[in-house]
Amino acid sequence: MKVLTVRHATTYRYAAPVTFGQHRLMLRPRDSHDLRLNRAELTLSPPGTVRWMHDVFGNSVALVDFGAPAVELSIISTLTLERYALDRPNFPVDPEAETYPFVYSDSDRGDLGRLLDRHYPDPTGVVDEWVKRFIAEKPVGTLALLAAINKAIHDELAYQARYAEGTQSPVDTLTQRSGTCRDYALLFIEAARTLGFGARFVTGYLYDPGLDGTVGVQGAGSTHAWAEVYVPGAGWIEFDPTNELIAAESLIRVAVTRDASQAIPVSGTFTGGASLGMTVEVSVTSESR
Repeated sequence: MKVLTVRHATTYRYAAPVTFGQHRLMLRPRDSHDLRLNRAELTLSPPGTVRWMHDVFGNSVALVDFGAPAVELSIISTLTLERYALDRPNFPVDPEAETYPFVYSDSDRGDLGRLLDRHYPDPTGVVDEWVKRFIAEKPVGTLALLAAINKAIHDELAYQARYAEGTQSPVDTLTQRSGTCRDYALLFIEAARTLGFGARFVTGYLYDPGLDGTVGVQGAGSTHAWAEVYVPGAGWIEFDPTNELIAAESLIRVAVTRDASQAIPVSGTFTGGASLGMTVEVSVTSESR
């Protein structure tokens, strides 16, 4: 178990005072057997009225209405939490799902719904062709298959930080041979869905083990993204192709969604002056430090 503190500060600046529309914040994780939230603090400037809700996926979401115009908007989330590592490798897969291909039960298929469907066009079969290599020989171990996809994205593509909003399509990621953590996660999800797996997008944070003197990771110091795949018996398993991690203690899950477009940590509108830009600062530190 590791006790971590996450500080996520987002600042928007404007040329003149602006009026803010409602903002939607996806910054607070939910308690689970592998993550316990001890403390959550939200600091807003200018002050605002906060209403909490659970979205359609069960994520904890804050809706904020600001009462006064301002030339700067500051949103600071501070979390203290306990992250419990899995006893790896401990993925007890149902016997009928140990090798691929397998068929989900009718109940699982109904519950997974659109998490089984591909979401992005692939008119020339770029993703299809890339995925075929992993099932050239069948049957193949289910977990070995998913680990191979995770490793291939990590090994064969170039990680590049990109500060523009949005996520590029899986076809673009393969064509350009590069992407961010969000792009990598989306490619992994589409590859898994191509093979018939239920998969979903995860947004959160990444603790850098390099702070403890071990091997560092890509994507620490900002929000992070990875994927989860549903495997009967094992349940949802986390795959981080950016760092070739599987169910790692360093992954701090905040929210899960069907698509990357639904997993934006801070979103909202304004009217009035022109925007001068945005800065985001994220730090994840352990209590031992």
